[in-house]
Amino acid sequence: MAGAAPTLRGWGNARKRGLAGLGQTVRESGSLREHPHCPLSPSAPQSTVQSYLEGVSAGLEQLRSAVQEVQSVCQELGAARWALLDCADRFQDLQQMRALMAEHVQLASVVQVLPQLFSVQEVFSHTLQLLRGQHLLEAHAEIMMMEHLRDDILSQLHLRGLSSAQATVLSYFSGLQELNESLAKQLWGIVASSLQLVREDPVLFVTAVRIIEREEKIDDTLLLDATFLPPGRPKGWRQKFYHVLQETITGTRFHTPRVDAEGPGLSRHLEALQRDIVSELRVVKDLMVQCVPAHYNILSLCAATYHQALASHLQDILREDLDKQALFHLLKWVLHVYHSSEMMGHPDLLPEVDVSSLGPLISPELVDQTERRYVVKLKASVFEWMQRTLKTEFEEWFWEKEPETDHQGFFQSDLPVHVIEMLTSNIEVTSSITDSLQQKVYNMALEELEAFLGRLREALVQRGKEHQQDRTIPKHYVPYLLAMLNNVLALSSSVPSLHPNSACREVPASLRAALDRTQKKACQLLLEELLLDLQPLCVELASRKWLSGAQLVNNMCEVIDKYAKDFSRVKKPLFKLLLIECELLVANQYLRALMQKKMVCKSKEERRQFCDRLLQDATQLRELFCSLGLDRSQQNLEAVFAVRELLCLKDTALLSLEVLGFVTKYPDVSDEHISTLLDLRGDVSKEVRHLVLEMMAQHPQALPESYQPIFSTILVPAPELPFCLRKGKCA
Repeated sequence: MAGAAPTLRGWGNARKRGLAGLGQTVRESGSLREHPHCPLSPSAPQSTVQSYLEGVSAGLEQLRSAVQEVQSVCQELGAARWALLDCADRFQDLQQMRALMAEHVQLASVVQVLPQLFSVQEVFSHTLQLLRGQHLLEAHAEIMMMEHLRDDILSQLHLRGLSSAQATVLSYFSGLQELNESLAKQLWGIVASSLQLVREDPVLFVTAVRIIEREEKIDDTLLLDATFLPPGRPKGWRQKFYHVLQETITGTRFHTPRVDAEGPGLSRHLEALQRDIVSELRVVKDLMVQCVPAHYNILSLCAATYHQALASHLQDILREDLDKQALFHLLKWVLHVYHSSEMMGHPDLLPEVDVSSLGPLISPELVDQTERRYVVKLKASVFEWMQRTLKTEFEEWFWEKEPETDHQGFFQSDLPVHVIEMLTSNIEVTSSITDSLQQKVYNMALEELEAFLGRLREALVQRGKEHQQDRTIPKHYVPYLLAMLNNVLALSSSVPSLHPNSACREVPASLRAALDRTQKKACQLLLEELLLDLQPLCVELASRKWLSGAQLVNNMCEVIDKYAKDFSRVKKPLFKLLLIECELLVANQYLRALMQKKMVCKSKEERRQFCDRLLQDATQLRELFCSLGLDRSQQNLEAVFAVRELLCLKDTALLSLEVLGFVTKYPDVSDEHISTLLDLRGDVSKEVRHLVLEMMAQHPQALPESYQPIFSTILVPAPELPFCLRKGKCA
């Protein structure tokens, strides 16, 4: 083979030279053809042909030489092929040698690690001693060395497909698991005490963080090499660090026994949380941040952990049956204290701590639900308070003295002041929470005030019934009723001030109606008391005894004047109202007495006396009410004067016109009323009566909207039916 190479190169060179000469000859002959006009010597053609022939001869010679060389090369290549076939067996021997060489290398590697393998148990014991002595960095270095040795062996076995041998290796290195667990236990104990350690001795905490970071780097390296992942990897100790720290924060502060559901107890609990959380976050910011890598974001992690744990803790608290004070404290703490400069907005924590991005501690829906719970609890408390106040108010009625008076001498009690102050304080205090809670409490206050007025009316009715049974109890019944009227008026004037918005002071219609009903009930009881004193006198009205003198109406005026003096102890609008109602009552009773037909005029003279007495009584009563401040246009006694005109009419033929005028003025008068008045005259024939009643039927009257009914409230007694049989036993 070595000789074949120079021969081939020689043949190639000779071929190149022959071809070059041939090319030169061709070029020269070509140049002669390109110049046909050049003069040629006689010997020139001969020399040219000779030269051409010599070139062809040289080229042929070179071709023969090249053929010989090619043949020689083929022979040598054949010899080389046979030589290679003879060496094939020797190559198989080399393969065996290669396998032996690989085995030798493996054995050499094993021999190199044998000292380390034999010392594994000794290293385990030494590492355990280091851990017990809290020499954590040294212990971790030994553990890493043992893990590297084990993982290298397992990797080699994995690459050679010797998976069955891995169990033996793992069994031999089983002590590593115990060491890792012991190290991890100490690490997590250190992390759990980190807030205390960074203040007292941060070295141990920093050591733990360094070990965790070592393990994280090993995890990252092994995860990049996807060919083999040792058992127990990745350890994920950084995530475990976060988890333990979060569990420590949650367990220490928020896994507490059942929280006190009473207001003071919960308030103390929230204050303790506020104080401790701020203190611990300051430790994290000032000390712990310096002990861990920046990418840990330890301050943000702790702030988020406190926020989430606190949110969960508050939801647990809200599941308890909290009283109204506890609910109030919790709402105020969540909505105002938590984000204030007293807690998460503390100057020592800003700007690194920002919980605004973490969402609210409790959802808006839960805030609304808690506000409603507070309103329900507050409503029950307000109800109990008002019940006690109402009971105390009516207990005072049985005192031996009249109710208190204001600087103007009007009767009053502390009831409206206490009620309005209590409701106002409850409404105003909620302004420190939310506008929605304040509105809820305001609505509740109006509802409870309306319900309170209903119970007040019921109590008034009960006191009225008891007083009618024994009018000496309570002794000062009328003054206390008058005081109640002033109280209702004070409540009416104070209710608009309850609204939290000074620009919106409208009182709901239902509450206005409740105030009006309570006022009317007190007025009704006063008028019933007046009626009880007037009734013995009214019984004698329109009778022959009444006709004989004016003493009866004088007595009535004395009673009315006495009550008017009592009525003067209420404020002006109420006094006017009582005066109007009192006059209406007197007019009603007078007309009612006339409708009783206690007497019928038997003659013109008697009818004249009857009409004169009516005129004197009506005039005296009208003047009395005018002196008390009631204008004539506001009096209903004019109806008595109208009746007197009807009775004193001399010509009965004009009764139809007179009655028509009467009915026009008093459209609520009925046929029965007119019939009774005609009976009182004693001189109306059946024909005139029929004519009058027919005229009334032809001219029905509609009640104007502003008309004050007077006759419609007066019932006419049914006439006695004639009985044809004599008194005695039935036949």
